[in-house]
Amino acid sequence: MSNMKLAQLAERMQVDMPLLVTNVSKGITTSGAPYLNLVLQDNSGTMDGKVWDVPDELDKSVKAGKIYQVRGDVLNYRGTLQMKVTDMVLKQEHLVNLNDFLISSHISSAELRERIYIAIAGIKNEVLRKLVEKLVKKADPEYFSFPAATRNHHEFVGGLATHVCEMLDLGESLCVLFPQLDRDLIIAGIITHDIGKLEELSGALVSEYTTTGKLLGHISIAAGKIQQAAIEMGVADREEVLLLRHMVLSHHGAYEFGSPVLPMTREAEVLAFVDNLDARLNMIDKVLENLEPGEFSQRIFSLENRSFYKPKGE
Repeated sequence: MSNMKLAQLAERMQVDMPLLVTNVSKGITTSGAPYLNLVLQDNSGTMDGKVWDVPDELDKSVKAGKIYQVRGDVLNYRGTLQMKVTDMVLKQEHLVNLNDFLISSHISSAELRERIYIAIAGIKNEVLRKLVEKLVKKADPEYFSFPAATRNHHEFVGGLATHVCEMLDLGESLCVLFPQLDRDLIIAGIITHDIGKLEELSGALVSEYTTTGKLLGHISIAAGKIQQAAIEMGVADREEVLLLRHMVLSHHGAYEFGSPVLPMTREAEVLAFVDNLDARLNMIDKVLENLEPGEFSQRIFSLENRSFYKPKGE
């Protein structure tokens, strides 16, 4: 099964394949036995893995960011495929092609960079344009390589910039449909709303939450970055800067989703809407990608534990 990919696996299959471990956590069963939770990845997708009755040498040696030859069995656990791992052997990095294990954006890095810098140049408000340009240039190249999340949506190399580009298309369309919207604020808010993730997450390849990310969160980090840049530019007292900060602080749309304030301007409402819409469509597309037409997906926890149907016409 060495030529198989994760996306091709099915229940009851036996596995012997190289996989990237992107996350490791330890647990204890009710009987007191140790086990490992793993997230396994190749360039077709990810799958959760479990190592039961973990040998001491494996418990100490398995690390995120390393590629292992993994043996195990594919099980169906509560409607989701999961791998019961029976053996893992570290692969020598010179013997593998890293691109076989990286999920990358469907948009090239060069195009992501070009589209976002063109969008910045198109901001007519000079204060907002210079502020956003300052923030993105300071964050380059990480801005164009980081994922948008560790799991769920746009969790791949270049995911953050891909998410931004897709949101820019949505935002531009809404500004045409609703000319009362301040286009400059919409574009500025979209480009800066997740910039705090460059400190919240640990890197582009295997991304975990940093200590700063866990203690502060990307929303407050981003708001702080905007304020600091505005102070350095001498524009912190401008209303458009205040409105941009409000958009970033409220872009999750609800207190229970991590926003300290709720959207109180049209532009803030639009930012929360397009952020949520793009993220949810990305999650649904991933679910449907590996389904046959006429099939229902497994239940998706991040989408209210719903199943999704792939129409026969697709």
